[in-house]
Amino acid sequence: MSNAAHKFDVAVVGGGPVGLVAANLLASRGHSVVLFERNATTSNAAKAISLDDESLRILQSAGLAADVLNIVVPGTGTAYYSRRGRVLFRATTAEPYRLGFPFKSSFSQPELEAVLLRALTARATAEVHFSTAVVDLAQDRDSVRVRAAGPDDNLVDYRAQWVLGCDGGRSTVRRLLNITMGGRSFDEPWLVVDTTADPHDEQYGMHHGDPRRPHVIVPGRDGRCRYEFLLRSTEAKAGEKPAHELMQNLLASYRTLNADDVERAVVYTFHALVAERWQDQRCLLLGDAAHMMPPFAGQGLNSGLRDAGNLCWKISDVLDGRIAPSAIATFESERRPHAEATVTLSARLGSIVMTTSPIKAAVRDALVRIALCTPWGRRYLTEMRYRPRLRVVAGLISSDHPAGSRKHRGLLGTTISQPRVYEVSRRAVQLLDDVLGPGWSLIGVDLDDGDWVRLAEHGLPRYLAARLIDASVAGHLRRPASNRTVVVDVDTGLHKLLRGLDGKWLLLRPDRVIAAIGSPDDLSALSELSERLLAGQHEGVALSAGAVVPN
Repeated sequence: MSNAAHKFDVAVVGGGPVGLVAANLLASRGHSVVLFERNATTSNAAKAISLDDESLRILQSAGLAADVLNIVVPGTGTAYYSRRGRVLFRATTAEPYRLGFPFKSSFSQPELEAVLLRALTARATAEVHFSTAVVDLAQDRDSVRVRAAGPDDNLVDYRAQWVLGCDGGRSTVRRLLNITMGGRSFDEPWLVVDTTADPHDEQYGMHHGDPRRPHVIVPGRDGRCRYEFLLRSTEAKAGEKPAHELMQNLLASYRTLNADDVERAVVYTFHALVAERWQDQRCLLLGDAAHMMPPFAGQGLNSGLRDAGNLCWKISDVLDGRIAPSAIATFESERRPHAEATVTLSARLGSIVMTTSPIKAAVRDALVRIALCTPWGRRYLTEMRYRPRLRVVAGLISSDHPAGSRKHRGLLGTTISQPRVYEVSRRAVQLLDDVLGPGWSLIGVDLDDGDWVRLAEHGLPRYLAARLIDASVAGHLRRPASNRTVVVDVDTGLHKLLRGLDGKWLLLRPDRVIAAIGSPDDLSALSELSERLLAGQHEGVALSAGAVVPN
């Protein structure tokens, strides 16, 4: 056993998409990261198949979006079919490219992992160990000792300030921390078949609500297609290798299936589980290690990437001294409500769309048709408004709520959209996040020079190193300034984002959540938030002794 511990800022356990994205996010910000994966390579199994616009925006923050877009099929949502095989409605988004990317895209997980791994190994501050299993964790005040067994079974000690458990539903990190999961598991077996040379060329997924045999079809790139069929208990059991005859029979109405056309076939059951806690001092759980959900909302991987997007900037800011270490406790308080709501939605959607009861299916179809006859019902279904809204209500946001309209108060804790803007000094049209940069930013909406002086000298704490963005939505091409970046509208996107906010400022966290909002004459929200960031006080968060990291 080595006596010399290898020191890193962060250790990531698990080399799936969530672990690879988390490691890339941290390494892209200059932090030293070591990643452990017990398997010899990245996965060859096509598990997750759907990326939404929120996930692509998170990948953008690590400089990965362009590479990932090369391997996806930009899609247009999901089509839901009645019990008799007729299209009930198509669900998509009300505002295309609201976050800068397609609303929903399909992909092959082996290709995604290859892209993420290639990017990570190219980063100077990252180290990757395959065929390496974490066998023990020991925490003290300042760090965690991670004991890992490599390919030769030799034990090596590593030292990290933070450990991220991204190691899936059977998480070793969760087991070592003695954290249990609560919820329910489903007994119904499902067959999942990933095929090649498939005739489907739709750019959307298809949920078939036939109570005799509920199933899902998701076409992919280059003739790939995924089929998911609910099985009878007599046909196959979870973990069994499905017979080719069974697969052939189930797919017969869609295609002829040769043995060489099957990339992957597995029978498994689903879970709706959430870990009792996501943090134990300096160790945290992300993705399936923290929450597992049925696939019917297509949110399993996307929820894990949201975890990484929420947590990694906080760890980066703690390491750089911008916020208190105890701020890490807000990861769970901010993410758990949305993750739990998404787990509930996924289970409920499966029970409705994939029911085996002819009566329930008939009622479902009738209610959907009635809802589609009303403007509200049509928007609710076709624009996927049944998806839980992502909003921070307790955590790293200001408790000094702004005066003014209800709209302004309602913006606090929400994620801004990402329009294209014209950056005046560079004379270039860019996505807004590329202008904001990786850290904090403050957008001033049609402020004058005196307003900017007050913000810079009396309101905005220098330690946040926030980028100042001078945004004009009044139709004026403002001149560049030495201490701030000037952006103007190009296609009404910036105007829609900032409409009614002229004369206001918005402080944005690195994950583009509005942390505070106000006017240049009222800087209390800025000063109040900055004091709590450094002091480790977070509105609405009960900091348990097991979650707090001492300063």
